[in-house]
Amino acid sequence: MISYLKGIVAGIQNVGSNRVILTLEVNGMGYDLQIPQRLAKQLPTTGDLVQIFTHYQIREEVPLLYGFSSPAERDLFRHLLTVSGVGAALAIALLDTLELPDLVQAIIAANTQILIQAPGVGKKIAERICLELKAKLIEWRKSAGFFVATEGPAPGILEEVQMTLFALGYTAHEVSHALHVVSEDIGLPKDAYVEDWIKQAIAHLSSSEQVSP
Repeated sequence: MISYLKGIVAGIQNVGSNRVILTLEVNGMGYDLQIPQRLAKQLPTTGDLVQIFTHYQIREEVPLLYGFSSPAERDLFRHLLTVSGVGAALAIALLDTLELPDLVQAIIAANTQILIQAPGVGKKIAERICLELKAKLIEWRKSAGFFVATEGPAPGILEEVQMTLFALGYTAHEVSHALHVVSEDIGLPKDAYVEDWIKQAIAHLSSSEQVSP
């Protein structure tokens, strides 16, 4: 079992629409690892030393290495692979769509609406992920050393708020972050009107767009 690799970034390639391959040079040997696009954006320039946590898999007699930024991200990937119908491509798509705490919270809360924003994840797969992983992740998040925030709209209005923001073109990551900010920083009550949640979220998202370079 290869737990992690520490080496020099030799190259990063986009292979197809959703596959990113990192070539890592370790002691004179080059390893190709498929990594999430989110990790690719965080990596330093070619020639820098990095540590990548790995998952080794053999598929159709072909050995494959997957790379992640942290043990927790790697472990969540492994949890996702245990769900029937979820392969590496879907698991990575979920990790790319939502940050780790948001993804864990979505599964625990059975928030299928935000899970289906990941490419290739349909409603049935999202429901299966929630059903099979909810109990496991409640326990796992404690041992992983982080706790998931529960702020945001009440369950009865969450889906309507999310659907409206998705329809306006915002991504799952943007929506999740905006609702967290509105709850934490602005202090909007969970049971506030749907319109208030949407208005405050759009105001935050609009201000974020204005300050982006």
